[in-house]
Amino acid sequence: MLTVSGRDGSPRPAMALAGRAFALAGVPWDDALVVSAQEFRRAVNACRAHPKVAVLTAPGAGPAELGRALFPQTPRSFVVCEDVDGPGERVVHVRPAEATTRPWNKPDVVLVLDNRRGEETPTWIAGPALREPTWALPEDAFGGESALSPEARSLVLAKLGPGIGDMVWDIGSGDGSVAIECARFGAAAVALDRDDSACTRIRENVRRHGVRVAVSRGEIRTVLDHLPVPDAVFLADAASEALGICASQARHRLVATAAEGGIRALLDVLGANGFRARATSLQVNPLPEPPEPPPPITIIWAERPVPVAERPPAKRIRGVETLPPPPGRPVL
Repeated sequence: MLTVSGRDGSPRPAMALAGRAFALAGVPWDDALVVSAQEFRRAVNACRAHPKVAVLTAPGAGPAELGRALFPQTPRSFVVCEDVDGPGERVVHVRPAEATTRPWNKPDVVLVLDNRRGEETPTWIAGPALREPTWALPEDAFGGESALSPEARSLVLAKLGPGIGDMVWDIGSGDGSVAIECARFGAAAVALDRDDSACTRIRENVRRHGVRVAVSRGEIRTVLDHLPVPDAVFLADAASEALGICASQARHRLVATAAEGGIRALLDVLGANGFRARATSLQVNPLPEPPEPPPPITIIWAERPVPVAERPPAKRIRGVETLPPPPGRPVL
C-alpha cells in the first residue's frame, strides 16, 4: 500500500490523503491516478499521459518542480492542496507557469488536471480506465497500410514493455502505431517523424484512438534537446548514427527495425552503449497464402543489464546442542 510521511513522521495512507484533496477541490476522483513524487520523473510521465493525477509531493518535488517539468509542452491546470487536515489547510487553483513562482506552505498534494478532455464514461473499477487489454491492433486501425504488421508490432511492444510512469519514443513513426499502442497501456509517448504528411497522419490516428501522444516533426539529432528522457525507444529503419543517439538516451530498453545486411554493425553500436542485444528475422505469411507473401522484417531488441544486488554474507549461526534426557525421564 502506498503511504507518505505525515507531519509527525508517521506513515499516512496515500489514498486517504488523495481522497481528502479531491474532496477539498470538489473534483470526483474515481477515475484518477495517484502517484508519489518520490520518483519524480515517473510521476511527471504519469501527468503527461493521464488527464487526472494526484501527485503526493516530496521534498524538492512540489508544485514548482511539477510546473517547470510540464510547462509549456503539456497543458494542464493545478489544484494545490496545502497542509491537508492541518490548521493551514488551503486549496489554490493555478496554472503550471504560476506554480513555479508562488510561495507554498506545506503543499501536500497537487492535482494535475487536463481540462480539455470531455467527461469519461463511468467504469466499474476505480482508477484510470486503460484501453481494452489487447495490443497489436489490426492494420486498418491506423488509417491505411502500416509499416509494421500486427504480428511484428506485437513483438515490438512486448520488448518495449510500456507501462504507467514510462516515457517511450517512437522515432520514424510513420503512422504513430507504436506510440499509440504504448499510450493505450498508460505510458507517456512521443512520436517523431521528419515528414509533414506523416505527422498529420499520426495526429489523426491519435485522435481516432483517444490517447495522449506528443507529436514532433524533425530528425532525432535536431530535436534531441527538446525531448524528455525515455525509458524505452522504438526506432524504425535504424541507421548507425540514429541508433547511437537513441542508445545513449534510452534508460532501459530499445527496439529497432533494420535492413538485414547491417545487423552486425548495429549490434556493435548497442553493445558500445551498454546494451545486451539480439536480432531476429520475422516472416509473416497470412493464410490463405497471398499471391506475394510480404518480405521478412528484421527486428533488434536490446536492454540494459539490471545490476544484481550482492547477497549479504551468511551469518554464522551457533549450532543447537542436543543433550540426552535426564535418567528416568521418557524420551518423547
